[in-house]
Amino acid sequence: MNNKDINAVVHIAVEAGRIILENGGETYRVEDTINRICTAFGVRQAESYVTPTGIIMSVIAIDGSTISTVKRIKVRTVNLEKICKVNELSRNICKYVDSMEEIAKLLKEIDNTPRYSRTKTIFFSSLVAGFFTLLMGGSFQDFFMALITGFFIKSTTIYLSNLQINDFFINIVGGALAMLLSLILKKIGLVANFDQLVIGSIMLLVPGLAITNAIRDTIAGDLVSGLARAIEAFLVAIGIAIGSGIILGFWISTFGGLS
Repeated sequence: MNNKDINAVVHIAVEAGRIILENGGETYRVEDTINRICTAFGVRQAESYVTPTGIIMSVIAIDGSTISTVKRIKVRTVNLEKICKVNELSRNICKYVDSMEEIAKLLKEIDNTPRYSRTKTIFFSSLVAGFFTLLMGGSFQDFFMALITGFFIKSTTIYLSNLQINDFFINIVGGALAMLLSLILKKIGLVANFDQLVIGSIMLLVPGLAITNAIRDTIAGDLVSGLARAIEAFLVAIGIAIGSGIILGFWISTFGGLS
C-alpha cells in the first residue's frame, strides 16, 4: 500500500469518526471505529485522539513518514441511527475491504440520511413533555397542558437552531418559555399541578445524552472528553435555570406571587 492509499484510508476513517461524533457518539466509539477501518485496510500503526470538538489522527507510512489530519467538529446533534449505521459498517467492513470508494460512498449515504420530519419531531416531543409530567405526578389535565408547552418549546428551539443560534442562548430561551407558558396556564386555571408541568416541560431541554457520555468517557479513561461533556451538560443546566429564573422572578415581582 503506497502513501496515496494510506492517505485515502486516513480520510475515510476520520470521516466515519466525524459522523459518529457529530451525532452524539462516545469518544471511545469514534477511536474504535477509526482503528477498525485502518486495520481492515492494512494500516497497522494508526493513532487517534478524539475530543467532543475534534479528531486528531496520524499513521506511519511504509517509508517511515507520518501522515496526519485534524478534523474540527463544529456541529453536534443527536442521531442514533447514523451512529448505529457507521458502527455496523466498521464492524462488517471486511465485506468491502477491496474498495475504499465503496466505503466512502456508503459513509456519504449515511451522512445524508434524512432525519425525522419537523412535524414528527415536534409531535413526539410534545408527548415526551406530557408523559414526563405524568411521571412526575401530574394529572391528565396537566398532561394535555404539557402537550401545549412541549409543542411551543420544541418549535422554538428548532427554529433557533436553524438560525444557528448559540446552544446556551437556546437553552435560556427554552427554560424561559417553559416557565412562562406554565405560569400563564396556571394563571387562567388550566393547571392542577404547576411544579409537575414545569418539570415535564423542562425535561425536553435536559442533556441526558451528554451526561451519559460524560460518565462513559470518564469510566473508559477519556478524562478530557468526560470533563468536557460534563461541563457542557452543566452549562445547559445553567442556561435552563437562568431562563426559567428570569421569568419566575419577573412574574413574582409583577403579580406578587404564583397564584
